Amino acid sequence: MTNPLDQQCIDTLRFLSVDAVQKAGSGHPGMPLGAAPMAYALWTQVLKFNPHNPGWADRDRFVLSVGHGSALLYSLLHLCGYDLSLDDIKTFRQWGSKAPGHPERGHTPGVEVTTGPLGQGFANAVGMAIGEAQLAARYNRPGHTVIDHHTYVIVGDGDLMEGVAAEATSLAGHLRLGKLVCLYDDNRVTLSAGTDMAFTEDRAARFAACGWHTVAVPDGNDVEAITAALQAAHSESSRPSLILVRTHIGYGSPNKHDSFQAHGSPLGVDEVRLTKQRLGWPTEPSFLIPEAVTARMREALTRGKRDEAVWDARMQAHALAFPDLAAELQCSLRGDLPAGWDIGIPVFPADDTGLATRAASAKVMNAMARRLPALTGGSADLDPSTKTALKGCGDFNPPVTQTDDTQGSDSGGWSQAGRNLHFGVREHAMGAIVNGLAAHGGFIPYGATFLIFCDYMRPALRLAALMKLHVVHVFTHDSLAVGEDGPTHQPVEQLASLRAIPGLTVIRPADANETAVAWRVAVESCHRPVLLALTRQAVPTLDRSRYASAEGLRRGAYVLSDAQGQPPALILIASGSEVALILAAAERLQREGIAVRCVSMPSWDLYDAQPQGYRDEVLPPNVSARLAVELGVAQGWHRYVGDRGDVLGVERFGASAPADILLPEYGFTIDNVASRARALLSG
Repeated sequence: MTNPLDQQCIDTLRFLSVDAVQKAGSGHPGMPLGAAPMAYALWTQVLKFNPHNPGWADRDRFVLSVGHGSALLYSLLHLCGYDLSLDDIKTFRQWGSKAPGHPERGHTPGVEVTTGPLGQGFANAVGMAIGEAQLAARYNRPGHTVIDHHTYVIVGDGDLMEGVAAEATSLAGHLRLGKLVCLYDDNRVTLSAGTDMAFTEDRAARFAACGWHTVAVPDGNDVEAITAALQAAHSESSRPSLILVRTHIGYGSPNKHDSFQAHGSPLGVDEVRLTKQRLGWPTEPSFLIPEAVTARMREALTRGKRDEAVWDARMQAHALAFPDLAAELQCSLRGDLPAGWDIGIPVFPADDTGLATRAASAKVMNAMARRLPALTGGSADLDPSTKTALKGCGDFNPPVTQTDDTQGSDSGGWSQAGRNLHFGVREHAMGAIVNGLAAHGGFIPYGATFLIFCDYMRPALRLAALMKLHVVHVFTHDSLAVGEDGPTHQPVEQLASLRAIPGLTVIRPADANETAVAWRVAVESCHRPVLLALTRQAVPTLDRSRYASAEGLRRGAYVLSDAQGQPPALILIASGSEVALILAAAERLQREGIAVRCVSMPSWDLYDAQPQGYRDEVLPPNVSARLAVELGVAQGWHRYVGDRGDVLGVERFGASAPADILLPEYGFTIDNVASRARALLSG
């Protein structure tokens, strides 16, 4: 039996949410009505947080993966004392409010990640739990525990139906993330139907098969039972936990209880009144918060201040006992780069044969890893191909047993201190998990796969940009030059589609030295994700005594070579592996007396961010003969070549053949580039 004050707090959460949705004229009232008791139990009995300092490093992380239930989260944040006013809740979903339609990281204090696309928040939470486990293993010492928190996530039926959640569930169970606790809002109703229509599997058995601890709470209003289940999950150290809480969407609504009609629309004025009457809540005023409720919920302020003070004392003791270790941890938690982090990044000598930019990336990554402890990540079962393993840094995995097959392991061994993450063939979860690592703090996380498979990761890529997370995506095998694997593995439209994502910096370096600068940019870009598109095939390492410095990459585009002693009549522009091609074509054209400028343009958005004066220096407005060359669709290049320019791109899918046969078939030859360029001058 829930005591009267607890019940009053729960109903306050319910009706703040319902009133916010009703006033906004849009939103999702059903989830808060059903899930308020579990949220109340978690936030008042278990969750460790400090509203005075939402970014406290050792707070428990809370993710509302069912982001459409955001009104419930805002009600919790306001009542617990975060910087979220009642006026913000009253302007739910309106311009300028701190209470947007779905939770947005960086917009509302206390919101850990942006959620709404279902399943993403769940996988983010897996990333956060990985982050806690790795930092704890690397920096805690006997008698000095400074990293010790849990990650909690509320999910719904829709989350568990999404494929990203299946991938993340499997990996979390394998990794034995004992500090990950998932509360399942098991209301058995989705946006348009009951789950009997499309989702009838045994959810508990599914999670148990993936190595999770599961417990069921038959009554979603039983706060004591929910609290007991949370405490049991808290005590389970070797498995993540799923708590299946049987709830009812639209709880208390006389006409919409257990109905999908309560999911995504306001209850309506009359139904709000009837629901309040049914649950014994005053029908007026709206947005009622009894004083006793405020007093109870604001106890979080005292608890949070106390808990953080205890942690501060532990951190001070840790720093006295292990000054270097503590300084390293604190630097990573602040998001700072340690002094000398880039010492040792190689400068690559000129080489006509050169090496693949993925291979150059491997050398750069491993040079940085020694001095950049925050660098952590892995690939979707592609380490030998993406070349993204950090040598000697260990594998993040449960300890090896006699029966484990350890092929593919790093020489550093298996433990939770390992910095190499093995995502398996799970690109979608990988994208969301590295987002969770970045949101957790203390990391510069990266995820790697073939460029073609970025399409599996599209939602996570977009959310990383929306959240302005410091994430690095390393995507290799970036063009038709993949060759024999054929069109299923040859990117064509991917670069254009990735460049269309606002806030995502896409860099396609031309050679090994541009790759080194690209990594510097990626590490230094702390408020946006960066994507590196790298070659499978070797490309020449340009002679920088002859051509401009690779540091020009920082500006997105730069003049690599120029006509001698005269203004250019023609500009050739390229990215990545095609830069060597335009340089070779330029030599031929210059022998014909044509004044040619070659521009390396590895990053459109870095270039677009430059002052107009610089952009006009690189691409003078009075030079209209411009040819862009790239092994991808031409879409987007026309704004750089202009109405009188041309683009040599790829406007159809690839084919299975060796690259040296395939590329000429698509027109990527010195002869064709020179011919297309001449046509611009004669037109």
